[in-house]
Amino acid sequence: MGEQHSQKAALRGEPSYVWRAGQERRLTMILDAAGERAQGRVLENGCGVGAYLRRLAERASLAAGLEVEFERAKEARALGLNTLCAVGETLPFAAEEFDLVLSHEVIEHVNDDRQVIREIVRVLKPGGRLTLFCPNRGYPFETHGIYWRGRYHFGNIPLVNYLPRAWRDRLAPHVNVYTTRDLQALFAGLPVKVVQRTVIFGAYDNIIARRPALGKALRAVLQFLEKTPLKHLGLSHFWVVEKTA
Repeated sequence: MGEQHSQKAALRGEPSYVWRAGQERRLTMILDAAGERAQGRVLENGCGVGAYLRRLAERASLAAGLEVEFERAKEARALGLNTLCAVGETLPFAAEEFDLVLSHEVIEHVNDDRQVIREIVRVLKPGGRLTLFCPNRGYPFETHGIYWRGRYHFGNIPLVNYLPRAWRDRLAPHVNVYTTRDLQALFAGLPVKVVQRTVIFGAYDNIIARRPALGKALRAVLQFLEKTPLKHLGLSHFWVVEKTA
């Protein structure tokens, strides 16, 4: 079971199983960026077990979640959520159907991230927005583990993302990582405008759970750095992209 769990973590990452300060902070960022769109038709592309989708559904006129892992989609559906098992490269929705799409730490795991972005833009209404979180290549750790000598090693591995791309991708072929230029290339030529983009650090809830004083001090310092040029060392990109036509 442990090996199977590790392989799934390598391929798909881990969804949010518990709701803590980090998730609450990101939800606030999503809702602030969405505005009244959060009360319309909402899609979460890669909903995991439904942690964010459940809270989005409280506000939306319709909330749907797409998840590639059947067991995760089934678990979210058991909570009463509207979920389906499908891939992001071929969204089973009509064009211009959604006011808001959330993609939360998902595109790094897909087979074709450019096609996933094209599909998201296709299903957005004009004026609809995508709120996107994805890993920042400037972060000093690869949080999805690496493959070394044919074996997967789970954990936060330092400095991997600072290697030349060819070397980095040999160690972490299972997950992508992005610079600002990489994200710009994903949206190039599409009918969109970038409304907001930044880089954020994590909330470090796991450290706080074990060592509260240290964890809270670390969170305060690193989240302060988001207001400085050192934000480019942060954990994740956060982009808000609006469809223009």
